[in-house]
Amino acid sequence: MRTTVGIIGAGPAGLLLARLLHNAGVDSVVLESRDRAYVERRQRAGILEQGTADVLRAAGAGERMDREGLRHDGIELRFDRTRHRVDFPALTGGRSVMVYAQTEVCKDLIALQLREGGPLLFEAEALAVEDAGTDTPRIRFRHEGREDVLECSYVVGCDGFWGVARKAIPAGLTQVFERTYPFGWLGILADVPPSHDELVYARHERGFALLSMRSPAVSRLYLQVPDGTDPGAWGDEEIWDELERRFETADDWYLQRGPITQKTVTPMRSYVHEPMRHGRLFLAGDAAHIVPPTGAKGLNLAAGDVVTFARALVHQQETGSPELLDAYSQTCLRRVWQAERFSYDMTTLLHRAPGATAFEDRLQLARLERIASSRAAETDLAEAYTGFPFG
Repeated sequence: MRTTVGIIGAGPAGLLLARLLHNAGVDSVVLESRDRAYVERRQRAGILEQGTADVLRAAGAGERMDREGLRHDGIELRFDRTRHRVDFPALTGGRSVMVYAQTEVCKDLIALQLREGGPLLFEAEALAVEDAGTDTPRIRFRHEGREDVLECSYVVGCDGFWGVARKAIPAGLTQVFERTYPFGWLGILADVPPSHDELVYARHERGFALLSMRSPAVSRLYLQVPDGTDPGAWGDEEIWDELERRFETADDWYLQRGPITQKTVTPMRSYVHEPMRHGRLFLAGDAAHIVPPTGAKGLNLAAGDVVTFARALVHQQETGSPELLDAYSQTCLRRVWQAERFSYDMTTLLHRAPGATAFEDRLQLARLERIASSRAAETDLAEAYTGFPFG
């Protein structure tokens, strides 16, 4: 079996890359270890930056997103019982974000790939990337009970942190940067309309809280909890009571409650693997970098990676120059580190660290008050939240 680009992983990064390559006339094969049903229900990110939404539209995958997604023109920062709205279009020249779940992005891209694109093999487990440093890399994989080999001109690893692609880069060539936070997010899905029409980021002395949504009828909410928390240890009413405390305001706003259908705990960490390329192997998304979810950057960074790769490959085919492919890691990492910086800033701005002192508490409030009173500080947040340019 042979193709130009072998793609490991059918998450949003791998599927978007396959679509971009198809539109450019480049053949690819996507290998996904899970079945289709699992991929289409895997709950992850839900905020699309302006650039990500624009890329999906240009790729022909934006019709349902524009029909069913929720455009958001701002977020609300809530602290010390006060509310401050950050107006994205007014601060960024018209940019916004789209609330549209990763599950829905994957459904749209899978349907397009199966209808128009190259092979998309579910339950095809990548076992190893071989000969990555040569001009003829290979992916050894297992599908339908037997091992096979996919011979490629290029391999793109979109297979997440635990995938095999990154392991093919020699350890002596790599450098890893990481930080683990001493808290996580207890997240719930609830069958209740959102209590606010935009996301609310709340800093409270008891810890951070986030009000988000998946649709006009389904709310997604989060509480900062100690690292290692068992979601089953929290009762439904206990969760709603704690959310109510942390979202408290001095006006008549109130939190609507409803049936909780899902509870999960998400750990918080930052991780960057350098380089993101070795020979003909390119890493994208969580295979190369992870951000805490506070900045809503994970899916968007992955989209930026595959857009950068697709542009670079097309450039080489059209001009014969490998310049952009050679610069792939450097180009992506500039954007990655800006997203890491923003995600770290948002996390330390809004979460109360275990054992935080009164001095540290006052610094957090001073930072929030600065954003609320300075157009320059507010603009910096709005520009980062709506997205750094691709490439």
